[in-house]
Parts: sequence; structure tokens; C-alpha cells
Amino acid sequence: MHHRASMQDTPSKSKLPQDALLPRNTRRSLPIALLRAREAVMTHFRPMLAEHDITEQQWRVIRILAEAGTVDASDMADRAFILAPSLTRIIRSLEERGIITKAKDDNDGRRVLLRITPAGLAIIDEVAPESRLIYETLEKRFGGERIDQLLDMLDELATIND
Repeated sequence: MHHRASMQDTPSKSKLPQDALLPRNTRRSLPIALLRAREAVMTHFRPMLAEHDITEQQWRVIRILAEAGTVDASDMADRAFILAPSLTRIIRSLEERGIITKAKDDNDGRRVLLRITPAGLAIIDEVAPESRLIYETLEKRFGGERIDQLLDMLDELATIND
């Protein structure tokens, strides 16, 4: 007669309590908490972007170009956190709408340079006041100092692999 040891009979390999071996509650999981917070914030911005017929990813591209001027497409993928295949579609759409221009680098024909157009800057000018109002609402609710602190902490967290 073979006797199978139950889990209780098997000596534990760890001295940690059993609940320490379980994953954290999803409410205290950093990746999930970051996603929940992003969604909560974006629910304020999505309607504004939709009114201007701009997707979240397109908005990131436009904002980066408005700040930086000319950006290499590969750099844009990194800066906007957009995968290259998606970025290709976004660039095509924004270029067709006259919001950005795309050109080959004169010194390196493999590099594609992106630049915002006056029409793209006009979209920034249209959206900026609405965006500022959303930020003001968030600051009233959480406090400007707390938001600045959160942004500093997030920036620090984003550089843990650097």
C-alpha cells in the first residue's frame, strides 16, 4: 500500500508563511495599480481627444513633435511608447491628414525624420486649453504639490533600469 503524502505532511521548503508565497493583492500590485491610475486619468482626456479626432497615440506623437521639433521615427517609437508597426500606421494617418511631415535624412537615407506642420500646431493650440482645464481639475482634487510629487516618483521609477 502506497501512501501519498499530503501537502500538510510535506516539509515546507520555505520558512515564509503560506500567504507570503501568494502574489500580492491586485490592489497592491504596482503594475496593475499603474494601469488603473492611467485608465482613471485617461477617462478625462479621451473625450477631448475624440472631439478633435485624435487618438491617444497620435496625440503623444503630435505633442512630442511640438516639443522637440524634428524627431527620428525610431526615437519617436521609444519616446511615445509605441511599437514600430503601430507607429508606421500612425505616421501614415497623420501625414495623410497634413498634421506631420515625413522626410528621409539627407545624411542617412535609412533614417526617417518627422516634423509637425502648422496644421498640427493648430491642433495643439486647440486642444491645449481643454487639456489645461483637465489638469486644473485633477490638481484641485489631488493638489498640485501631490501631483508634482507623483510625477517625480514616476519619473524616478521609470529610470530604474538606466
